Amino acid sequence: MGTSDAKATAAGSVGAAGSTPGWAYSPAPETTAVAIADRYGLFIDGAFVAPRSRRFFETVNPATEAPLARVGDAGAADVDAAVSAARRALPRWSRLRPSERAAYLFRIARRIQERARELAVLETMDGGKPIKESRDFDIPLAAQHFFYHAGWCDKLRYAFHGETPRPVGVCGQIIPWNFPLLMAAWKLAPALACGNTCVLKPAETTPLTALRLAEILDEVGLPPGVVNIVTGGPETGRHLSLHPNVDKIAFTGSTEVGKAIAAACAGTPKRLTLELGGKSPNIVFADAALDQAVEGVVSAIWFNQGHVCCAGSRLIVEESILDAFIRRLEHRMASLRLGDPLDKNTDVGAINSRAQLDRIEHFLTCGEREGARRHEVNGSALPTRGYWCRPCFFTGVQPSHAIAREEIFGPVLAVMSFRTLDEAVQRANNTPYGLSAGVWTDKGSKAFEVARRLEAGVVWCNTFNRFDPSSPFGGYKESGFGREGGLSGLRAYVRTDRSPARSPAARTTKSPGNNPSKRSRRGRA
Repeated sequence: MGTSDAKATAAGSVGAAGSTPGWAYSPAPETTAVAIADRYGLFIDGAFVAPRSRRFFETVNPATEAPLARVGDAGAADVDAAVSAARRALPRWSRLRPSERAAYLFRIARRIQERARELAVLETMDGGKPIKESRDFDIPLAAQHFFYHAGWCDKLRYAFHGETPRPVGVCGQIIPWNFPLLMAAWKLAPALACGNTCVLKPAETTPLTALRLAEILDEVGLPPGVVNIVTGGPETGRHLSLHPNVDKIAFTGSTEVGKAIAAACAGTPKRLTLELGGKSPNIVFADAALDQAVEGVVSAIWFNQGHVCCAGSRLIVEESILDAFIRRLEHRMASLRLGDPLDKNTDVGAINSRAQLDRIEHFLTCGEREGARRHEVNGSALPTRGYWCRPCFFTGVQPSHAIAREEIFGPVLAVMSFRTLDEAVQRANNTPYGLSAGVWTDKGSKAFEVARRLEAGVVWCNTFNRFDPSSPFGGYKESGFGREGGLSGLRAYVRTDRSPARSPAARTTKSPGNNPSKRSRRGRA
């Protein structure tokens, strides 16, 4: 299919809707000169192979609905082959010198940096997010995760006081479609640093950057079978999570699917890490810097079209400033530019898929039916092709409303108010989720008091959506369990004992193929 079809872009930009004529931004499109094959196989045992299922599915550009490529749909036999390859690679990889494992991770990080523009364009074309977010957030942070965890490789045996860390084994990793490459790095980097081998399943709507990552793994000379990438839909994920030779499952996705995986793993020795949904509160007190808080609210809910598990989708504002804050938020929302995700000026891109757009529209209807008032800037017509939703927020929202309870995973904000600190905390915690929260105040004592009482795994103060590889991330309640990132995230990929023996991760087996120039198995089905 190459790049000819990929060059189709969304017609025009709806950005800065309602702004004064003459102040509109001129288009600044990113080039689409990125090589995309007509068809991709599965990456198993160090090579691209045709799926044994003989099935393929199509991935499309959500901004144009143009097909991008056909991708292998892994069946049970394919998953079994990938797990077997990971199992064969485990003994040598787990006994490799920590410094040599680190060298591989450093190479991967540097190669991601070298191919950053290509990866960013591919991420935007496959997922619909604005190019400036792919370029400035997703790809750099993916490289940071490999850099950070490379540094841990030769320090693991000192990290757990009085305990000897050993690899868990073969890890099955299932990632979502909202941050495809970043989530792949988020899961692969700590697992590899700890001496595990992996089978990764990307989301079926955004497989391309994971497959491009497979090419990078081949380029840096990663031994065969250490990382295997199987693409496919829910059935592929089910085969992976139920496979008897998988020692750990790490899943990021919906709460519904996470519960099903937890039930399937119950009664088995599998380790499990679940990072699930959220309905995160963003609390604004009257003493906050309001302009700064408005920018934080915009970042919290409209970053990546609201396709963020920790999106600040519930805004809880002190009643005395509610009207003034709403006016500022409306004014700021009017300046957001919605349109072609490859345009560097675009703030809000395309919704990831038709199914997700239908879900968002369902909740928009629910909000209006339940009596909330919808605020939306009606500017130019939306592009005729692709999946689009204008950013909006609802006022007059009650805690019982569906838009205040359910994870929408779109650019939709529910606004409520409070009078006292106790009421703010009660409203914030009135949810089955507990992933993240935001607090906006000028008083540090108040920020610490509220953060202490919030039932959330991550609490940001006077900011939102700040991430770092050294910081653990995860939630409470129905937002899952376990942590990813930092030392806490490493613990999920090791088993520890009190034995004085040296860990397999510290043994000194040399890599047989540590020179990437001596081996290349790149190919496609």
